[in-house]
Amino acid sequence: MVLKLRSDHPLAVLTYVDVYSAKYALISSAKDLGFVDPLEFCCGSYYGYHIDCGKKATVNGTVYGNPCKDPSRHISWDGIHYSQAANIWIAKHILNGSLSDPPVSIREACHYPKNV
Repeated sequence: MVLKLRSDHPLAVLTYVDVYSAKYALISSAKDLGFVDPLEFCCGSYYGYHIDCGKKATVNGTVYGNPCKDPSRHISWDGIHYSQAANIWIAKHILNGSLSDPPVSIREACHYPKNV
């Protein structure tokens, strides 16, 4: 599809980013990258109970509902949304070109001067 778009629009600069592969790489290497277990999320579930993120609930006499102590170590914020730390990791790799086809940084793709 990208090759066809490139041939149909020879003056356009098209960069394809495989976000699925990016997220798969992040999840597969979570512990090596300093994240906790990728299935553990920061806000919303405690010990088998589902508690909406931001709401408090009492489970066996203990009140839960606050986010985890270190959100920067979690890939998932609430089991659905990626955390800020995960989004930063993915964005850095998109911007530096390591997840793009062709593998060029956004700076190079936009012909932005290197000294700025």
